[in-house]
Amino acid sequence: MNRPSLAVACVLALAACAPEIPDSAAGVGFGSYDSYASERYARERAARNAQLTSSIPTAPPEETGAPSPRPIAGPPLSAIAAPTAPVVPAPAAPQAVSVQELAAAGIGSSVITPATPAPASSTPTAAVAQGNVPARPADTGPDIVAYALATSHPVGQPVYRRTMASQARADRRCEGYSSGDMAQLAFLEAGGPERDRHGIDPDGDGYACAWDPGLYRRAVGR
Repeated sequence: MNRPSLAVACVLALAACAPEIPDSAAGVGFGSYDSYASERYARERAARNAQLTSSIPTAPPEETGAPSPRPIAGPPLSAIAAPTAPVVPAPAAPQAVSVQELAAAGIGSSVITPATPAPASSTPTAAVAQGNVPARPADTGPDIVAYALATSHPVGQPVYRRTMASQARADRRCEGYSSGDMAQLAFLEAGGPERDRHGIDPDGDGYACAWDPGLYRRAVGR
């Protein structure tokens, strides 16, 4: 083989072993750079148009000159009658029934109509006079009113003799009575005023537990 042929063969061998130079115009992972640029521009333009549309205020139809929606024709509200409540008839007034009608119906004449006054009682009511009070039986015990009017000495004046009397003991025993009248009644029933078996008249005036007969005396003007 001559030398020029050998040189051509070497050049061809080197060209076959050299790596392929990538196309700088093609995009990584895309068909071509031109299609990638077109899609990117379309997305940016759509986003900007959406932003401009949301920032523009909407004018009412009066300002834009657009025709306003026409109202729907219909009857006025005043022409629509409100629902009326059903009329309930009033109950009829009860009619008075006479005695003759009751008798004709077979009802006894003892039935009294509202217009007929009730018959008065045939038994007259006995008037009770203020002084018609039954006399007090003699066997009911002492009478403190009669005892008050039968005495005249004041409270605290010794009249009856008392031995081993104690005012403190009398005060404790007087607390067991609901009132002075009850204490005086028990005192008289136990033999008072001469005797003081309950020890409730230590001063000997005849009035137990400071019972005051002046209330009854003043009632009769004494």
